Amino acid sequence: MHHAEHVMGTVVSIDLADDLPEATLRGLVGDVCAWLHEVDERFSTYREGSEVCRFRRRELTLEECSPDMRLVLDACADLWRSTDGYFDAYAAGPLDPSGFVKGWSVEVASARLAAAGSTNHCINAGGDIRARGLSSSGKPWRVGIRHPWEADKLSWVLSLADAAVATSGTYERGDHVFNPRTGKPARGLRSVTVVGPDLSLADAYATTALAMGTPGIEWLTKFIPDGYESAVVTDDARAFTTPNLPAAV
Repeated sequence: MHHAEHVMGTVVSIDLADDLPEATLRGLVGDVCAWLHEVDERFSTYREGSEVCRFRRRELTLEECSPDMRLVLDACADLWRSTDGYFDAYAAGPLDPSGFVKGWSVEVASARLAAAGSTNHCINAGGDIRARGLSSSGKPWRVGIRHPWEADKLSWVLSLADAAVATSGTYERGDHVFNPRTGKPARGLRSVTVVGPDLSLADAYATTALAMGTPGIEWLTKFIPDGYESAVVTDDARAFTTPNLPAAV
């Protein structure tokens, strides 16, 4: 079953390849969509009444926030410490945890699907992807990474059976990632893709490396022992990959 949902400012594609009754599959899709809309309502920086906006205006104390809000704030604080400040939910000014929230929400959605019996699925939220099991063809899921200059071409095609993929770049949304050391838009890297076991971390690592610029290429290699591989394209069109990137043959 395939379903596309407009939520969180993008189109989320949900593909279920399980041999389950259609009514069950529809119910699973409905649960995923309901969760993603809940996340959007809570964490949108564009909705005046969202929880994150109310917290930014100090209408809510930390103690009054929801468990999900406190979890996200704690995760962003941990990432700020572990990345030497390069992952900064305040880099552009007011609190904006979007660099963590989208990947986290899709990771949670995938875990919920797995717990409900869907062991073969793929969720794609605007390039933040969580895949489990096999596709409807009985083969691993294939994920194309867009060429950062030519929209009709791909830089890499990945083969995934149980992994997350996150890509952060400047070629679609422009200057949306800032270097917190300079306060200016990130420069040096055009596209950063991270593949690993957890989408929330893959998303955060990709955003962090983009913020770092070219030093982010070497920084990403420290996560190889944890199962995170990467593919990077620089502003001057050089390409780098870690040794075990799951590229399709």
